[in-house]
Amino acid sequence: TNISSEETSTQSPEQSYILAKQLFDQNNYDLANEKFKEIKQLYPLSNEAIQSEIMIGFTFYLKMDYENAVLYFEKIIKRYPSHKNLDYVYYMKAISNYEQITHHGFDGKYNELALSDFNQVIKRFPNSEYAKDSRQKIILIKSNKAAKHMSIGRFYSKEKKYTAALNRF
Repeated sequence: TNISSEETSTQSPEQSYILAKQLFDQNNYDLANEKFKEIKQLYPLSNEAIQSEIMIGFTFYLKMDYENAVLYFEKIIKRYPSHKNLDYVYYMKAISNYEQITHHGFDGKYNELALSDFNQVIKRFPNSEYAKDSRQKIILIKSNKAAKHMSIGRFYSKEKKYTAALNRF
């Protein structure tokens, strides 16, 4: 589908969003993002503009550009603190950090960020469809953190630094 900006500007925000979503569903993320950005510019106060912002963040996530996804979701949370889909935005922010957790031996920064974000989903939206998965992800993150502490504890134990090892077990 190739529709020019002139054609888009004569459409309603709903029609423009449907077009952008169709492009997105066809995995044409770059063109879809252009359309989502256009909706934000042409109809900044519309529901479609807010939904377009969420879709832009989701596109960053799909492209595994997690840092930009997190930044985008944070911006949406600050800008629209009472939006009806805010549970999804918090959840996607958490998932974007969660996806950056690697092996238990690496830096635990994303463990902490994801843990904090999933806790926000549960605390703010306990009945959300995303709360259950958030609880399950928290269990996995805590297991990841425990594995890291066990690994460090074993290292200290091998080095005969027993007090330091005990503090990790």
